[in-house]
Amino acid sequence: MRASRPQAKYLELAHRLDRDTSGLLVVAQKRGALVELHRMLRDGEVEKVYLAVVRGAWEGGPRELRESLHKYVDARGERRVAVREDGVKAVTRVRVLKKSADFSLLEVRLLTGRTHQIRVHLAHAGHPVLGDGKYGDFELNRRLEKQGVRRLLLHASRLAFHHPLTKERLELHSPLPAEMQKFIEKIGTVPVFP
Repeated sequence: MRASRPQAKYLELAHRLDRDTSGLLVVAQKRGALVELHRMLRDGEVEKVYLAVVRGAWEGGPRELRESLHKYVDARGERRVAVREDGVKAVTRVRVLKKSADFSLLEVRLLTGRTHQIRVHLAHAGHPVLGDGKYGDFELNRRLEKQGVRRLLLHASRLAFHHPLTKERLELHSPLPAEMQKFIEKIGTVPVFP
């Protein structure tokens, strides 16, 4: 981004995504805006809405997942996160948008912003995100890959907040990637596995 905008004196990432997650990023052009955005994110003043396609039919309607999360490094030096009572508080609000016997499309709202929070909370709830190579259903991911699903089906679709300097209300949207849209259109209409 810096290479494509050499005239910009300051560009810093304010809102990050996991490497394989698609969707919205927020970049600050001023240090004051970055500091204020970080404060807003910490204080829960940024509405963060994701779409996730998960294994299985989500039952029981909307709910909050409140398991505490613990970060650690595994034997191979990879950053991992696990549900642990002595972890850091994490809150994820989940609502079903569409489901079949095999898959569900969920709207996921982050009320806290922990590393891998959505992926770990959903996997712990028995509904791993499709295509998740770290916390997912690896056998299912292999079968889906043969059908053309070669990515994590998690998308940062909406961010809403007040501009950190002007205080204007901003609502940002990102359309679904074509591959994810195509998979979602099949949920509940055709069996994915013959």
